[in-house]
Amino acid sequence: MKRFDKHIFVCENKRPDEHPRGCCFNKGGAELKEKLKTRLKELGLSSSIRANTAGCLDACEFGPVIVIYPEQTWYRVPSIQDLEEIIEYDILNNQIVERLMIKDKRFNRDVIE
Repeated sequence: MKRFDKHIFVCENKRPDEHPRGCCFNKGGAELKEKLKTRLKELGLSSSIRANTAGCLDACEFGPVIVIYPEQTWYRVPSIQDLEEIIEYDILNNQIVERLMIKDKRFNRDVIE
């Protein structure tokens, strides 16, 4: 029996402010993870869907970033409203949110460039 239906990693990597790639922490990664954990609990999903802090996911230019397993779907999450859309469509209904998906073959194998 599998432990979780989905596992969501939220980048909270922190770099110095002057770093050219920036970091997800400074772009709201920590707040994003806390909101996600709160929403999963409110929806009664915290026992079947796990949200965890991740170190650098090497997608800094898209940040803040989450990746959802087992599907391996990578998203940029610029706002809490965007997070709510990902929760509604992807997490609850297994529908990819195309406009937020990172469309780069380094992160999503099905992307054709």
